[in-house]
Amino acid sequence: MTAKTVTIDVGDGARVSGLWRLPAKARACLVLAHGAGAGMAHKSMVALADGLAERGVATLRYQFPYMERGSRRPDPPAIAQAAVRAAWAKVAGLAAALPLFAGGKSFGGRMTSQAQATQPLPDVRGLVFFAFPLHPAGKPSTTRADHLAKIAVPMLFLQGTKDALAELSLLEPTVAALGPRAKLVLAPDADHAFHVPARSGRNDKDILAMLLDETAAWMSGC
Repeated sequence: MTAKTVTIDVGDGARVSGLWRLPAKARACLVLAHGAGAGMAHKSMVALADGLAERGVATLRYQFPYMERGSRRPDPPAIAQAAVRAAWAKVAGLAAALPLFAGGKSFGGRMTSQAQATQPLPDVRGLVFFAFPLHPAGKPSTTRADHLAKIAVPMLFLQGTKDALAELSLLEPTVAALGPRAKLVLAPDADHAFHVPARSGRNDKDILAMLLDETAAWMSGC
């Protein structure tokens, strides 16, 4: 099934585009935000939506306002978080009685977690982070994760062990400190885009399949 284009009202008369995909016999739904440098139709987002659909997970992808305008500069947190909430409100009318999850790739996942920490999304079962950006490349820190302690719902972190935006020595204790509500799944040798070098003996398709299998299984347990 191809994705259906939808329009999402983000307030003050502004709207952004969304892509709704509902597979047959869907058993969960993920509201999926894009990363800072590529929008909802980027091949990496398509691959996530396609793979999740194959595993019975519906998705609502959506644009942040800056991406809708064609800008390269990400929105301030308040605007990005408002878009997260608008997409969440939209999915309530699309997903019927499906268990609902929120999250995204990199920047999109972080904006979703900030929104949840500020004011919990109604009826959210859990948050899913594909490559959570713990810190800027070359500037190791954990301050971007401070707000995660305010989140009470389950969280799934899917990370490459060679992710330059999440040094493993910082990421592992950060997730561990969140207790049993947080789970970390590592993709050996994968970078921030879940790319692995040929010498690893794996390929990107295999890595993505593993991460999506973990995601679908985790959702089923929430």
